Amino acid sequence: MTSGPGEIDPTPPYPPPSPSLPSPACGGWLGRGTGEGREGLSERLGGASFSAAQVAAQVTFDRRELGRIFGLYGRKVAEGEWRDYSIDFLKDRAVFSIFRRSSEIPIYRIEKNRPPALRQGIYSVISATGLIVRRGHELDRVLRAIDRSLRLVPR
Repeated sequence: MTSGPGEIDPTPPYPPPSPSLPSPACGGWLGRGTGEGREGLSERLGGASFSAAQVAAQVTFDRRELGRIFGLYGRKVAEGEWRDYSIDFLKDRAVFSIFRRSSEIPIYRIEKNRPPALRQGIYSVISATGLIVRRGHELDRVLRAIDRSLRLVPR
C-alpha cells in the first residue's frame, strides 16, 4: 500500500511474527514462555543438565571481586595496555584472563581456586609463561603485582 506525502503507511515494512517461532521478547529463545521449560533449554545446550549441587560446587568470583578486577581492567584499557578479557568458571577454579590483543594468549590470568586447595592462598596471578607472579588470601594484595601505577618517589 502506498501513501502520499506526509501520510504514514499503516502497514509495517516487515512480516508479522510467526506463531511457531519463539519470541525473544517473552524469553522464548531461552526456553521460557514457550512451554518447553528446562528440558528444551537442556537439549539446546547439548543435553547438559546441572543439579543444584553441581552449580553450588563451581568456583566463581563474587560481586566485590569482579568489581575490583574490572576496576583494574578498566584503568589498563584506558591506558591502552589491555584490550580484551575472558572469564571461565571451571569446577575447581575461576579464571579471569587478560589479553593485549584478542588473537593472543592471555598476558595474565587471575585465578581463584577452591579455599581448601592451597595453603598459600586462593587467589593467584599467573603470567603468559606460566610463572606465578603472586599468590595470596587477599585479592587486593595479589592484584598489586600487576597494578603498577606511577607514583612519585621522594628525593
